[in-house]
Amino acid sequence: MDVICLGLSHATAHVELRERFAVPASELSRATLRLGSVRAIDEAVILSTCNRVEFYAAAERAEDGFDGILQFLGENFGLCGGDRSIFYRYDAPLSIRHLFRVVCGLESMVLGETEIFGQVKKAYGAASAGGMTARHLNKLFQRAFRVAKEVRSGTSITRGPVSVGSVAVDLAEKIFGELASRKVMILGAGEAGEQTARALFSRGAKSILVSNRSHDRAAGLAAELGGRAIHFDEWDREFHDLDIVISSTAAPHPILTREKLAPVMAGRKNRPLFAIDLAVPRDIDPAVNSLEGVFLYDIDSLQAIARNSIELRRQELSVCEKMIERHVADFSGWLAGAMAPMAAGS
Repeated sequence: MDVICLGLSHATAHVELRERFAVPASELSRATLRLGSVRAIDEAVILSTCNRVEFYAAAERAEDGFDGILQFLGENFGLCGGDRSIFYRYDAPLSIRHLFRVVCGLESMVLGETEIFGQVKKAYGAASAGGMTARHLNKLFQRAFRVAKEVRSGTSITRGPVSVGSVAVDLAEKIFGELASRKVMILGAGEAGEQTARALFSRGAKSILVSNRSHDRAAGLAAELGGRAIHFDEWDREFHDLDIVISSTAAPHPILTREKLAPVMAGRKNRPLFAIDLAVPRDIDPAVNSLEGVFLYDIDSLQAIARNSIELRRQELSVCEKMIERHVADFSGWLAGAMAPMAAGS
């Protein structure tokens, strides 16, 4: 028995191609059952995320297994013969190594990200619940989860924020401790501001005000975040009890100055204000950073922190890969031993 992987990822195919073969979460169990019913496939798991679509299988012969997956793709996704070369194909031990790297976040767009761990667990859970995994894939995926936990606890590959939004959230939590009771204002509903606001919301921030020159856009984002939209000419009236402000307008000059903010801070009584300026040119006068209780970060400082985290993660790669190789060798040895009795009896 061999374990194989056929797939596409952000590193090998553009999003339009990945979308063509993506399996919605609501269809994952049924699709896995259909794949497992293909004659050459003994066990099957389908992993489908925004960045990758991969089909794992246990098959007596690797080539028959690949043909079975391609047959499934032809019947269910309209794959034509000429399109078969768009997929990467791995049999053991490459398939083993690839899965271990995927679960550890080493194949992710953001090196070391941890969301993929949960996504693989859900994919495996759907396959297992449907009876599509047995001796080989059960052992493979359980080992993959063990490897990921060892890599996460034994290295720094997952540590440190690597996006502007995650940097801002980490800094906010250092300043306030928790975010559930903090009041957030978003000035300018641009992409960067939206992403940072969503990051804060995901970590517990609930009281969110949105102000934008287009009030409809502000209302749309406020609704998504369970917040409240305010008119752009009224945003400064809300500053008296604000904790976090994210500014990303297209104003040609600073809209939040030291002179405007000083009287507000004077009456806040040891209540800090975290200001995130994502605009170019800047929305917030750098001089506000000299005010007592104000913590100001602009886009350059946030990106610099993110770059440092990414570099630290890259330095951990060789350690992670050595850990993975030990498990690849161990699992490959088990697989070879499991195949030996079958070969002897054939």
